Amino acid sequence: MDALIISGGSLDQEFARSYIRSNPCELTIAVDVGMKFFYDQKMIPDFIVGDFDSVEAEILRSFQRMEGPKKPVVLQFQPEKDETDTELAIRTAIREGSDHIHLLGAAAGNRMDHLIGNIHLLGAAMRQGVNCQMADPKNRVRMISEGIRIRRKEQYGNYVSLFPFTPEVKGLTLTGFKYPLSNYTLECFHSLGVSNEIVEAEAEISFQEGILLVIESQD
Repeated sequence: MDALIISGGSLDQEFARSYIRSNPCELTIAVDVGMKFFYDQKMIPDFIVGDFDSVEAEILRSFQRMEGPKKPVVLQFQPEKDETDTELAIRTAIREGSDHIHLLGAAAGNRMDHLIGNIHLLGAAMRQGVNCQMADPKNRVRMISEGIRIRRKEQYGNYVSLFPFTPEVKGLTLTGFKYPLSNYTLECFHSLGVSNEIVEAEAEISFQEGILLVIESQD
């Protein structure tokens, strides 16, 4: 089951509408101020999650007042907690049976700490066997523990960048890229993996050990 999570960071609503049309999801979750998107689009999420310290009170009340089978499930938490609202939303999606999560609004505006935290949450989902990806108009971000293929006509942007999320990623082999690699050990604190390009109909990223952060970016 695919799940859509609208988080409380920077969100381009036109992009979000287009993304949802291209990636229909069976489960939808609004995270705190992310519920404004659903409110503006006259959409009803399945779940609303957060401490609600950022959203306009009237927007929250409008969902709480709903009646009937389409009424969203509201999960409210105290601001003083160990998890971010986005982590609670991802946990909710996994608990409800999602195996693929689309996370929008995770860029977090000027909050670099939230952005880095959200990137770590991709790994939290990955560890439970769930594919979770962040997307915005210019980037798609995934964390992988095994190889993937990317078709050139389906890639998200012009560039593919790889960052080791373990001290080393061993046996890294890249085919179909402008800058190929063969059985290479990619180490942390190195920029070698930045801004590669797909030059064949399909590119493959394979490796023997480690975790990779994969970022597809447009100009």
